[in-house]
Amino acid sequence: MKKTTRSNLITFAIVIVFYLVVQILSGAGVTSRSFEGQLVPICAYVMLAISLNLTVGFLGELSLGHAGFMSVGAFSGVLLWTVLGDSVPVYVALPLAFIVGGVVAGIFGVIVGVPVLRLSGDYLAIVTLAFGEIIKNIINACYLGIDENGLHFSMTDATSLGMEPDGKMLINGAMGITGIQKASTFTIGIVLVLITLIVILNMINSRTGRAVMAIRDNEIAAQSVGINLTRYKLTAFVMSAVFAGFAGVLYGLNYSSLVASRFDYNTSIQILVFVVLGGIGSIRGSIIAAALLTVLPEVLRGLQDYRMLIYAIVLIVVMIFNQSPQIVAWRKRIVARFTGKKDEKKGVA
Repeated sequence: MKKTTRSNLITFAIVIVFYLVVQILSGAGVTSRSFEGQLVPICAYVMLAISLNLTVGFLGELSLGHAGFMSVGAFSGVLLWTVLGDSVPVYVALPLAFIVGGVVAGIFGVIVGVPVLRLSGDYLAIVTLAFGEIIKNIINACYLGIDENGLHFSMTDATSLGMEPDGKMLINGAMGITGIQKASTFTIGIVLVLITLIVILNMINSRTGRAVMAIRDNEIAAQSVGINLTRYKLTAFVMSAVFAGFAGVLYGLNYSSLVASRFDYNTSIQILVFVVLGGIGSIRGSIIAAALLTVLPEVLRGLQDYRMLIYAIVLIVVMIFNQSPQIVAWRKRIVARFTGKKDEKKGVA
C-alpha cells in the first residue's frame, strides 16, 4: 500500500471513529445537549479548515476572506431551502440547497480570484479581508420578499418592496433570514466532511496538487517548466471557496435564523487559527484543531470569568508545542511508524 494511501485511510478512520463514538455515547445518554448542539458546527468548521488549508497550506497564499465565501454559500443555499419549502421533497430540496450554496460560492471565488491572485502576501490578505466585509455589509442592506407577483428586491427598507399583504419576507436586512426549518444533522455533516476529504486529498495527490505545491515552493521555477500559474492558483482557490459554501449551508441550516454578522472578520481569523494550530499543510491537523477548538469554549463556559483567558493560554501552548524542534522531530518519528516513511537521517522505518 502506498504511503499516501495509508495516511489518507488513517485520516478517514479518525473521522469515522469519531462519528461512531459520538453515536454510541449519545445512544447511551452520556453526552450533554450542549455538546450535541456543537456537533454540526464542528463538522462545518472542519470543512472550512480543510478547504482553507488548501489555499494557505498547499497554495501558499494567505486568505482572510473565507467567511465571505461561507456567507454567500449559506445565504444562497438557505434561501433556496426556504423558497422551496414544502413544495419539493426534502431529499430533493436539501441536496439542491448544498449544490446551489457551493456553486454560488465558487462563482464568487472566480470573481474574486481572477484579479486577486495576481497579488501575493499582505496585499492578497487585505483584498480577501475586504471582500468578506463587503459581502457582509451588502447582505445586511438586502431586503428580499416573495408574493403571488414574484420576487421583490430593495436595498432601502422592507416597506419599499411593495409586496402584497400575504407576501413573505425572505431576507429582512440585518435581521437576515428567519423562520428556517432546521435540516442539518451530525450524520449529514460527517458525510460532507468525508466528501471534502475525498475531493481535496485526491486533488492534492494528483498532478494538479503537485503543480499547486510547486507554485507554493517557487513560482518562477514552476513557470519555467511550463506550469500555468493562473490556472492552478485559480483551481485551488475556487475549490476552497466551493467547500466553504457547502460548510456555510450546513452551518446555516442548523439554526432557525441566519444573520450576516455571524460571518465577520473574526470568523475568518478563527478558521485561520484552526489551520495554523493544526499545522499548515496538514489536513489531519486541521481536522483535530477545528474539532477541539470549537468544543473548548463550550467546555470552559462554566468558568465565565476566566474562559477566554484559558482559551488564549491553550492557543499559546499549542503554538509553542507545534513549533518546538524536539516535539516536531518526535511527531515525525511517530508519523513515520504509522505511514512507513523512512527517516533519511536515522534510517528508521
